[in-house]
Amino acid sequence: MSIRPLFVASIGNPAPAYTNTLHSAGHTVLTYLRTWLMNPPFAKSRPHASGLLSASQDYTLWQSTSLMNVSGKPVAAAWRTFLSSLSSPADKHAARLVVVHDELELAIGKIRVRDGGSARGHNGLKSVMAALPAGMDFTRVGVGIGRCASRESKDVAAYVLRKMTSQELNVMEDVAGQVSEVVREIRRGVR
Repeated sequence: MSIRPLFVASIGNPAPAYTNTLHSAGHTVLTYLRTWLMNPPFAKSRPHASGLLSASQDYTLWQSTSLMNVSGKPVAAAWRTFLSSLSSPADKHAARLVVVHDELELAIGKIRVRDGGSARGHNGLKSVMAALPAGMDFTRVGVGIGRCASRESKDVAAYVLRKMTSQELNVMEDVAGQVSEVVREIRRGVR
């Protein structure tokens, strides 16, 4: 069983205005994941597209500081920096990008793990896919935020941009535990 280098990126909207909003559920989960994996605190990293970086020997976690819908270029730049930091060609070949994002069509507390496929209407994922090399496969971890009853765009926008309740934050902490198992499996090459 080979151990693969992992770069786990979250996309969402920037802090502090959008901290712990439903649309930034990826950031919230990555913040909790850092604790689950016992990684050091996040710190701004200019080489990694000025995102927030938490790097340990086992896991590199990164949070985009751009708006969700234009997060692709920073994700791609941070990914290139991560790859350039790997010393062996075998590590560069085995390295895996994992993107953690909100998932409107999934109940809160659920996750969906997918490799490849379409962005399914998610503008942040569309941006990431457009910025990465054509055909590059990466793992997506969708974090369920549920859907409001209305399908009107203004109502959906208000819903995803609202702050999470304390109960929802507790659920996100539990979700981070699920995501920690997923990233451990990906790192070991099991998933």
